[in-house]
Amino acid sequence: MSAEVDPIKVMKQQVGIAAAQRVQSGTVVGLGTGSTTAYAIQHLGDRLKSGDLKDIKGVPTSFQASVLAKQYGIPLVTLDDVDQIDVAIDGADEVDPAKNLIKGGGAAHTREKIVDGLADYFIVVVDSSKLVDKLGSTFPLPVEVLPLAVAPVTRALEKLGGKPELRMGVKKDGPVITDQGNMVLDVTFSDISNPAELEKTINNIPGVLDNGLFVGLTDLVLIGEIKDGQPVVREL
Repeated sequence: MSAEVDPIKVMKQQVGIAAAQRVQSGTVVGLGTGSTTAYAIQHLGDRLKSGDLKDIKGVPTSFQASVLAKQYGIPLVTLDDVDQIDVAIDGADEVDPAKNLIKGGGAAHTREKIVDGLADYFIVVVDSSKLVDKLGSTFPLPVEVLPLAVAPVTRALEKLGGKPELRMGVKKDGPVITDQGNMVLDVTFSDISNPAELEKTINNIPGVLDNGLFVGLTDLVLIGEIKDGQPVVREL
């Protein structure tokens, strides 16, 4: 094993830590999904252990998030147990200048949208490669679909000008199945000129559970970058 430090990994750690530092004692925290958010969850656990942070409760957005939270000693609650979520921390696959997002690369966007949408304050943690001028330019739009409706939803998305592809599993035969037991269509659009409109239109297709457009939900974007070989964190 070489002792070389992976700058990308360090940068993700720094962004995750910066987000976790903003969490205060006695709050309910939405715990997002993905590699950068994983570092935030780990740092929240470290702060609890050291006594720097007390009495927080986590609401996980996925199986992955709940496993990590348990591993790092963060007490978990469900949405049945809490009246509100004070802060949520989550990653994104794309962020536009208006802080709108495409999420769902990890197929958890439906639960993420429920939790992140309920949060009083929603912090997005990304590296600078996720910043785009326009949503849909580097990443297809994930749409969670009931299995029985895949064919009609595919046709409806094609009518909207999208190119849908059923997401297939890696190291697994067959499609990706979400934590809710559904499938994911990754839809490529040549142009998403009105994210708010498209989000509503797609969610009105019968059989669609939710899509990965997050419009008007983000309060703060923390961006990790490498400057002169050093990881830095800036705000959008």
